Amino acid sequence: MIRHLKKDEIVVRKWDECIKESVNGMVYANSWYLDIVAENWEALVEDDYVRVFPLIPGTKYGIHYLYQPAFTQQLGIFSRNILSEEIVGEFIQAIPQKYKFAEINLNTLNRVPKGKYKIEQWKNYELDLIKSYDRIRKNYSDNLNRNLKKSEKAGLSILKNVKPDEIIRIFRENKGKKIRRYSDEDYLRFQRLIYSGIYKGKIETYGVFSPHNELCAGIVFLRSDKKMIFLFSGLSETGKELGAMPFLIDHFISENARHHITLDFEGSNDPGLARFYQGFGSKECTYPHLIINNLPFVTRSMVKLVKGLRKLTRIK
Repeated sequence: MIRHLKKDEIVVRKWDECIKESVNGMVYANSWYLDIVAENWEALVEDDYVRVFPLIPGTKYGIHYLYQPAFTQQLGIFSRNILSEEIVGEFIQAIPQKYKFAEINLNTLNRVPKGKYKIEQWKNYELDLIKSYDRIRKNYSDNLNRNLKKSEKAGLSILKNVKPDEIIRIFRENKGKKIRRYSDEDYLRFQRLIYSGIYKGKIETYGVFSPHNELCAGIVFLRSDKKMIFLFSGLSETGKELGAMPFLIDHFISENARHHITLDFEGSNDPGLARFYQGFGSKECTYPHLIINNLPFVTRSMVKLVKGLRKLTRIK
């Protein structure tokens, strides 16, 4: 039996045990992570936490909807047993009727019944690091190798455990100016997430410094079982010119080669970023992006005119 539970009805110990023992468990679904990115999260829970499905609710203009919280690529159904299309369908069907609209990401192992729901397959890229560094590097693209030759001559240096605030700063001062989906509140929440993750041993930070000792690139890696997720990065104009980002990723690969770890690039649907990630020899995989739209026609038209249905899910 699938039950809909509010946050205060969820038994956290059982929830975290389910995620830990799931065949598809991910750090995004741990209670500590959800508590930070969406403190009022709810869930669908089957029986005694055999399977669970976190739900992130929001309300705007009197409309109840579900959204994907920032810095959380995949959620969906997590199970201690193998998941079938039928079970995934049952969970989607069990989403409370009051949520008339949803744009949410399920996870790679959630196979959705064909033809029953509106689904887009979003892209992710992963690189298995179990091989030697030399074997991995043989699969680098020509363009990546050219960039690495340039960065290796630039006098760059790499340091672990750089301040997360500095990585966020260079992101906001550069690429962040063009990305409007993150609010000040999102960035504060993300800072909390990083420091909590560092305390729990789940997050590592790396930075690249120019010859003038200026931080010009940084990455926040998130540990999820046998994966290291490329959660967030910042890159300055100087870093871009010197090839600091490929230099840093290559360093991480060389440091972790021959380990049973997968580097998860966490996307992207953007063709340029996809080519960059594939340049390291990563493999494309997909996860379902689920769209539910049961809004009345008049309301649907109003929402499109005011914000657009996609932007509705970004209002926290």
